[in-house]
Amino acid sequence: MKTINIAIFGSSGAIGKALCLEYSKYENINKVFAFSRTGENLNSKLITSRKVDYTNEESLDFESQSLNCKLDIILITIGALNNPEKSIKDLSADKFLDMFNVNTIPTALIAKYFLPLLHRDRVTKFASLSARVGSIEDNQLGGWYSYRASKSALNMILKGLSIEQQRLNPKSIIFGLHPGTVDTKLSRPFQKKNKEYFTPEFSAKKLREVIESKSITDNGKIFAWDNKVIPS
Repeated sequence: MKTINIAIFGSSGAIGKALCLEYSKYENINKVFAFSRTGENLNSKLITSRKVDYTNEESLDFESQSLNCKLDIILITIGALNNPEKSIKDLSADKFLDMFNVNTIPTALIAKYFLPLLHRDRVTKFASLSARVGSIEDNQLGGWYSYRASKSALNMILKGLSIEQQRLNPKSIIFGLHPGTVDTKLSRPFQKKNKEYFTPEFSAKKLREVIESKSITDNGKIFAWDNKVIPS
């Protein structure tokens, strides 16, 4: 049985941690590298915790060179949502930059240093958590300018990466993931009393199923937790 290596960024967050633990259950996993700003240790022999600064290129370069192995899957679960704008009057340059620094730039920088670690001769997968509200076509409510824009920009980065990476490995698949509305610190300020929310564990299980189902025809697309395509 062929075993695989996985790198998961954002492992100190609810969804990232749940994905690390979800993957550690399966016999075909050789190693899960769990990257976070804190380097939090997760209780599994298959999980190796690493500390990294997602927006510091020296930190990313050092960690990428220290792995000494090839990767099969890279997952990025980094993101934040703070006081989304109800109106353009609420927008500020600082808020805009903050959202891009958390939701967009890390994926681009991680790709710069870790895509070269993916195998070149077999199917590999690179995915980053996006959001349904990043869809331009699906935007029916307006508002949330900086968050929506940061996720739309992320989707464009993923599309560009999906084209470039195929030149190096035609079996490479790059895509975005919407985890559903999960009960996390990010969603709690916006939760409604009469609505049910996914647990991180349920979302991680569904996301793993989506990731496993992806083929080359899915390259460059964005998928929800139920495997439905989200329009760009």
